[in-house]
Amino acid sequence: MNETDRNQTEITRLIDIMAALRDPEKGCPWDIEQDFASIAPYTIEEAYEVADAISREAWDEFPGELGDLLLQVVFHAQMAAEKGMFGFADVAAKISDKLIDRHPHVFGDESRDKSAAQQVADWETIKAAERAAKAEKGVLDGVALGLPALTRALKLQNRAARVGFDWPGAGDVLDKITEETAELVEARDSGDHADMTEEYGDLLFVMVNLGRHLGIEPEEALRAANDKFTRRFRAIEAALQAEGRRPEQSTLAEMDALWDRAKEAERT
Repeated sequence: MNETDRNQTEITRLIDIMAALRDPEKGCPWDIEQDFASIAPYTIEEAYEVADAISREAWDEFPGELGDLLLQVVFHAQMAAEKGMFGFADVAAKISDKLIDRHPHVFGDESRDKSAAQQVADWETIKAAERAAKAEKGVLDGVALGLPALTRALKLQNRAARVGFDWPGAGDVLDKITEETAELVEARDSGDHADMTEEYGDLLFVMVNLGRHLGIEPEEALRAANDKFTRRFRAIEAALQAEGRRPEQSTLAEMDALWDRAKEAERT
């Protein structure tokens, strides 16, 4: 069996398995009880697990994680088919049509002789036309509410920047960060929790904007910072464990010193 035939066979098999799991009489009670809303969190979770496998370069786990994500698509498509809304073939057709429409330099008669930046600009022009066809008139229309907050902030800022609503450079954003930090300190001193929450959110939003201007993807940067914190804190735990102690049996000053030791070890 060639790869094309195998692809078709396995996709059909997966769709049939999902249909069997959802069968009202013979299916799995848990699968039968699910709906779009109950499955949505799993869809998001599986996407993050794919990203996690990539970040860890866990290539032996990668096919399984992609399969778990594909299952989410098949699950939603099966539920939609049961309601007479659409089926898996419609999902595949939609993305195939979109890819062809958005790549006229590959599937049409446009020249491929242009930079990646120009291709991105062309892509945005095509997407703007698609939004217009959906009657999305506002610049920010269509930025999904369910996106992770950092990702949504970045998308909102990119949309606004396309129409000129943006700081000229990173220096201006840094000035804004200083301003927002002062406002957060003022809110903290007032003791108003709602005010503190608002100002903290403003500061986070501006930090995302700084990432844009520096060419840094906020989600990736924060993920790397999380990994670094985890790695160094585990080094603290290991050092204390060697002495038969746990972190709660130590002091902040001692743990700070162990942190600095772990940090220095990473540099050597």
